[in-house]
Amino acid sequence: MYSTKSGLILGFHGCDEEIAHDILLQKIKFKPSENKYDWLGKGMYFWEHSPSRAKQFIENLHQNPQKNKPKILEPTVLGAVIDLGYCLDLTDFYSLQLLKDAYDYYIELQESSGWEILKNTNPKSEINNPDNLWRQLDCAVINLLHQIRIDNGLEPFDSVRGVFVEGNELYPTAGFRDKNHIQIAILNPNCIKGFFLPREKA
Repeated sequence: MYSTKSGLILGFHGCDEEIAHDILLQKIKFKPSENKYDWLGKGMYFWEHSPSRAKQFIENLHQNPQKNKPKILEPTVLGAVIDLGYCLDLTDFYSLQLLKDAYDYYIELQESSGWEILKNTNPKSEINNPDNLWRQLDCAVINLLHQIRIDNGLEPFDSVRGVFVEGNELYPTAGFRDKNHIQIAILNPNCIKGFFLPREKA
């Protein structure tokens, strides 16, 4: 009952300026990410209430282009008004237990089938980074949880939300990292009520 989130939130996504404008004008649809290493499984990704983090992320991609990915010509932040709906909120104890159960089933399934058990890892280019930026295991377990609910006729999740501790210590012995954030992945496109371009404070 309490997995349905009431109220609207603001999400922010970094992308190329042309893509942002085409989404705003409804020339194209916002495409969900389906990388095997996505932190919250498949979905449309946003930073919750953090245009500055979205800006930092897309500017980093602009300065460090990825192979086999479209080049970012003009880094831009796209805002969205979002209703999380029925949410797999990984700040909630109950949701975490659902995910742990899905992990146990994943291990059982992989071992019984002789398939590889995935791990969260660092990309080679980020060898000195303390974070496991490629979340192959988390992605597989979350996607499996979605499939389990579909296969059993249970209500599917509209969104996934997670808090991530990322980056270097903010200061010596700090309990905070310089890239801590809340990320959301939207599975149900109807959760997105509208898009906008963030403005500067007057």
